[in-house]
Amino acid sequence: MSSATADSSCRTKKPRPHCGKTQWRELIDPRILEYGGRVGRITGHPPLVEFKSVIAAVRCAVEVQRTMLKRNAGASHKRPEFRVGINVGDVIADGADMWGIAVNIAMRLAALAKPGGICVSGRVREELSGKLDVGFADKGACKLKNIARPVRVFSVLV
Repeated sequence: MSSATADSSCRTKKPRPHCGKTQWRELIDPRILEYGGRVGRITGHPPLVEFKSVIAAVRCAVEVQRTMLKRNAGASHKRPEFRVGINVGDVIADGADMWGIAVNIAMRLAALAKPGGICVSGRVREELSGKLDVGFADKGACKLKNIARPVRVFSVLV
């Protein structure tokens, strides 16, 4: 299983807790369904999405980010940008709750991504080798909070 998480990066002077919800409903939810993803509990954290295929997870993320970039380019006001982290591994699910090391790594990867970007683990990069028409930039081995070993991180070139 692969897990993905998306964190809204909304840069405004006043906090807006609703930032990104409209874009999520209009743009991201339909793509998640199209690529066979399942959204987990959203409370308190960035939304977590589980995919049965790492290829589907990355295709979904790339399509969403490319669409957001085009959409935001013509906007008269600042729209939220999402940072996405994708990892592959065992995901423990109980109803809408998801947890496990794969989920924790995906959340940390999202924090490393630039707004509008996608970061994937080295395991994801290996799985994708020659299967998708996207490029990667190697960010090296990174020490992630609460993860014992450094994780090789790649930015997806959107």
